[in-house]
Amino acid sequence: MTRQIRFNAFEMNCVAHQSPGLWTWPGDRSWQYKDVEYWTDLARILEGGRFDGVFIADVIGYYDVYRGGNRDAIREAAQIPVNDPLQLAVPISMASEHLGIGITASTSFEHPYTFARRLSTADHLTKGRVGWNIVTSYLESGAKNVGEAGLRRHDNRYEVAAEYLEVIYKLLEGSWEDGAVLRDRARGIFADPAKVHEIGHRGKYFDVPGYHLSEPSPQRTPVLYQAGASKAGLEFSARNAECVFVSAPTKAVLRRYVQALRAEGVAAGRGPRDHLIYNLTTVIVDETDAKAQALYQRYLDHVSQDGALTFISGWSGVDFARYAPSDPVRKVETNAVLSLLEHFTEDREWSVAELAKWGGIGGLGPVIVGGPETVADKLQEWQEETDVDGFNLAYAVAHETFAAVAGLLVPELQRRGVYQREYRPGTLREKLFGQGTRLSAPHPGAQWRDLGARLRAATAAE
Repeated sequence: MTRQIRFNAFEMNCVAHQSPGLWTWPGDRSWQYKDVEYWTDLARILEGGRFDGVFIADVIGYYDVYRGGNRDAIREAAQIPVNDPLQLAVPISMASEHLGIGITASTSFEHPYTFARRLSTADHLTKGRVGWNIVTSYLESGAKNVGEAGLRRHDNRYEVAAEYLEVIYKLLEGSWEDGAVLRDRARGIFADPAKVHEIGHRGKYFDVPGYHLSEPSPQRTPVLYQAGASKAGLEFSARNAECVFVSAPTKAVLRRYVQALRAEGVAAGRGPRDHLIYNLTTVIVDETDAKAQALYQRYLDHVSQDGALTFISGWSGVDFARYAPSDPVRKVETNAVLSLLEHFTEDREWSVAELAKWGGIGGLGPVIVGGPETVADKLQEWQEETDVDGFNLAYAVAHETFAAVAGLLVPELQRRGVYQREYRPGTLREKLFGQGTRLSAPHPGAQWRDLGARLRAATAAE
C-alpha cells in the first residue's frame, strides 16, 4: 500500500502566527483572528482539502527576550494580542463535519482538575473531534503573570507534566465507569453512584481527591499531541503522545528525530507506529514553479526581521539583538526550548541574519516553493528519506496559503494516490488511527480504565 502523506494546519488565535510582517500583505486575513467567520471559513477550506485537522498553538506570556523587553513583540503583533484557543473548538466543529481540532494548553498554567472539565466539555460539543496539545511552556513572562516566582527548570517542567497527565487520565478514564450513566427515566436515576469514583490522587505536585465533574465524552481522553524534542521532551512524547510535532530544518535532523522517537516509543512499551509524526513546513504553491517563486519573493518583501528575531529570541531564550547579523549561531544552555538551537547547530553553521531570514516565513521549519508537481515531489522525498508521517503546515498569508494547498497541491497528491480522498468515520482518534475511539493498551492512560475495580478490590481487602 502506498504511504499516505498527512496534513495539519498550524494556526494560532493571533495575528500572522509565525510569519511576522505578513499581516501587511494585501488580502491577508489574520488580523480577523478575533472574528468567528475567520475560523469557520478556515474550517471549510481545510475540510475541503481533507486536512487531518487544524492545530491551534498558544502561549501564556509574551516575547520579551529580544532587546530585553516586549516593545518589538507589541509593535510587530508577535503573538500579542493572542486569544484563548479552546473557545474555537465549537465554531470550527459547527462549520465542518470531520476536521480535527487540536487545542494547546499548558501543564504549567492550567490546574488539571478544572482543565479536565474543559477538555470533556469540548470533546462533548465537538462529538469527539478534539485533541490536546500538551505543552510545558517556556516563557518567563507567563510564569510571572500567574503568580509564580519564575519558570521551572526545563526537565522539572516535564516531571510536573507527567504527574499532571496521571491526574487527567484518572479523571477522564477512571472516575466514571462504563455504564455509570443510566438516564433511566422510569426509575428517576441518571447515574449509578456505585460506578462514579473519587480518584484519591495525592502526589508531589497535585492533590486531587474527588470525582471528575463531567460524564464521559466520546473519546474520554482527547487525542494527545506533543512537541517535545529535547531528551526530556522526547521521553515524554514517546510515553504519552499519539501525534508528535517537530520543527526540523533539514532532512538529516528530522530523520534522526523520527528514528529516536520511534525507538523511544518501543522502549516505553509502545509500538513503532503508535505515533503520527508531523514536521513543521510552509508550502508556497502556485500554478507553476515560476509563479510560486515570484509569489515567494513578494512575500519576503513583507517579512519583518525584528519580528523574526523576537520569536527566535523568545523560543531559544537567547537575545539575538546582542549579536551582529554576521555572527554565528551557537548552542547556548537556556531554560526555554532546548531543542531549538540544537537543531540549528547540528549540521551546519548559521549566521544570525540567515536564521532570521529562515524564520521569517512560517517559523523554523523548511519552506517549500513551487508548482503542484514540484512541491509534491519534495514532500514525498521528505517522507521517504525521513520516515515522517506528515506535515504541520504553517501559513505565510491567511487564508491564501491554505486555499492554495487545498486547491492546487492536494489534487496532485491525490492523483498520485498518496493523500486521502475521504475521511474515515468516527471520532478524531478513529479518523487518524482507524482503530477504537479510546486510548488502548499499551498507552499509559488506558491503565486507569479499571480504577473502579481497583478501588473495590482495595475496599474488600480492608
